[in-house]
Amino acid sequence: MILSAAGVALVLDDAAPGLPRVRHFGAGLGPVAGADLLPALTSPAPPLLPAQGDGWYGRPGLSGGRDGEHWPVRWTVDGIDVTAEPGSGGSVTVTASDARAGLRLASELVMDGGGLVRMRHTLTNTAASAYRVAGLVCALPVPARAGELLDFTGRWALEKVPQRRTFGQGVWSRENRRGRTGHDATGLLVAGTGGFGFRAGEVWAVHAGWSGDHVHYAERLAEGVALLGAGELLEPGEVVLAEGECYSTPWVYFAWSGAGLDDVSARLHGHLRARPLPVRPVTLNNWEATYFDHGLDRLLELADKAAAAGIERFVLDDGWFRHRRDDRAGLGDWYVDEGVWPGGLHPLADRVRKLGMQFGLWFEPEMVNPDSDLARAHPDWILGHAERMPPPQRHQQVLDLARPEVYAYLLERLDALVGEYALDYIKWDHNRDIAEPVHDGVPGVHAQTLATYRLLDELRARHPGLEIESCSSGGARVDFGILARTDRVWTSDSNDALDRQHIQRWTALLVPPERMGCHVGAPRDHVTGRMLPLAFRAATALFGHMGVEWDLTAASQEELAELAGWIALHKRLRPVLHAGRVVRADHPDPSALLHGVVTPERAVYAYVQISSRPVIEPGPLRLPGLDPEAVYEVRVAGPAAEGIAMPAWAAAPVRLTGAVLGEMGLPAPALRPASALVLELVRV
Repeated sequence: MILSAAGVALVLDDAAPGLPRVRHFGAGLGPVAGADLLPALTSPAPPLLPAQGDGWYGRPGLSGGRDGEHWPVRWTVDGIDVTAEPGSGGSVTVTASDARAGLRLASELVMDGGGLVRMRHTLTNTAASAYRVAGLVCALPVPARAGELLDFTGRWALEKVPQRRTFGQGVWSRENRRGRTGHDATGLLVAGTGGFGFRAGEVWAVHAGWSGDHVHYAERLAEGVALLGAGELLEPGEVVLAEGECYSTPWVYFAWSGAGLDDVSARLHGHLRARPLPVRPVTLNNWEATYFDHGLDRLLELADKAAAAGIERFVLDDGWFRHRRDDRAGLGDWYVDEGVWPGGLHPLADRVRKLGMQFGLWFEPEMVNPDSDLARAHPDWILGHAERMPPPQRHQQVLDLARPEVYAYLLERLDALVGEYALDYIKWDHNRDIAEPVHDGVPGVHAQTLATYRLLDELRARHPGLEIESCSSGGARVDFGILARTDRVWTSDSNDALDRQHIQRWTALLVPPERMGCHVGAPRDHVTGRMLPLAFRAATALFGHMGVEWDLTAASQEELAELAGWIALHKRLRPVLHAGRVVRADHPDPSALLHGVVTPERAVYAYVQISSRPVIEPGPLRLPGLDPEAVYEVRVAGPAAEGIAMPAWAAAPVRLTGAVLGEMGLPAPALRPASALVLELVRV
């Protein structure tokens, strides 16, 4: 069985007893039939669900058992359903069972037209006694030449920090027990040939599309077999199947590229872009402008300034609901605070819409402050053990969404507010890790995550035009599970443009630009305290879902005019930035970055100076991703960096082929640290 699309092939061998074995996942094999591969099917290969009974002595694909009985599983295949068109992808569903073990399995593999593979298993208990699932993961093999690993870590306000290591023998496992995806979550685990980069090397990647506890791992055995795997991380007793009940893993995504990380990124972006979005409006969020100060006059003035600058959406952040004058009280009391807003939010919402902008609102539905009417009335609604409160974080606890009455309360409140104010947008926050989650006496992250998904799904079903942003103290819930239900992620709580250059660079491996919130912050960043020029802050925010998080009432007329110019530029370039292929140069200068977005007819690039150069003269700007046969007109877009001697080509548009621009490149200006040059290319 062969699935193939976009230069990728997945080969399954069902000749031997047991589950089919994965013989190949990687480069396309051309117009080959399964029988033609028989001479090549000699090396060891793991089955779809690795187990000792199949000769696999590494981490098992399934772990679990019945109280007082241990019976290793050996699957008998009951059926294989294949729907495949050579070169267009397709699907394979394998059903299998072990009557003695009392289990039935359905394994699904789907390859889309872009060559991205997604996989999940569904386990059903067919015996009278309960079966406790300890783990069920999805894994695919990688070849011996994949000798290097790349994954990511991070913290609040500094997400997606890359780290590399040799892919040796044994297991490299990244396990998350934070109850949400996590600031330090890897997002992608990548294996590749030595020294792989954005534009070179062969790479394989795995991503678990799940917003709760999860595991990503790479394993190499002494037998010479290696694989990448991922799935939900389950606590003991979290999933117990009665007779007839089933458990499905989240979808796990696998990508291959023969030309570096950019190709993997394109396949992942293609999956998310299959669900189309409306035009992404430039957004202002008032948080860093006013914090908890919700004086109507100040907010109206902010709205006026925003509209004058060309902003298209106004989002009112934390502080609008009852008792919420700081972060110590009020979470859970989702009623407009009558003392602050005697006329409700209508005076602000009406002004925002008269100015031609959409109106959005901040919520943190999964959380509650102990100092709230809700917690005082329903202390039993808190996710935890009835006899003690979980450890506090940020003066808040977590609501047990898997309790029907909690779910019903939140759905009613959200539905009512979205309806009353005809909200266009929700910023959905989640500002703490989940500690000691206990639901009905068992670990509760699994049930909590599914309940959150149901709540999002139901709210969207009731309000089809509503857009939802996933924020989790910045980028702590960025995964394909939440992105199946939301329209963008808040990339980081840091708007420091220097840090954001790296955060956005690596987040964009998984998430396309139009789904990444990227805002122009204040001149002095409220997280790092660093002062940065407006041109650099705006050029950084340009390459995403652009927004503003800055008190525009305190900005000068010169700053407002410059900001309006950048917003106008973003709107003009938006069709390219939000639809094109993201490319990143393997630039030899460690003090600079070169990245862009390319469509068949146009391209936009940014050359970014992060720190002082180690050499006197910068290297040439070799622009990746262009059609080598096409001719492009190149011009500087946006204001050029002040006080910098620009190369002669920047004075007027130049015309060069994609081959020249990609191989020889353009002379680079000697930019100062914390500055950027934006280029626009048009095919002629």
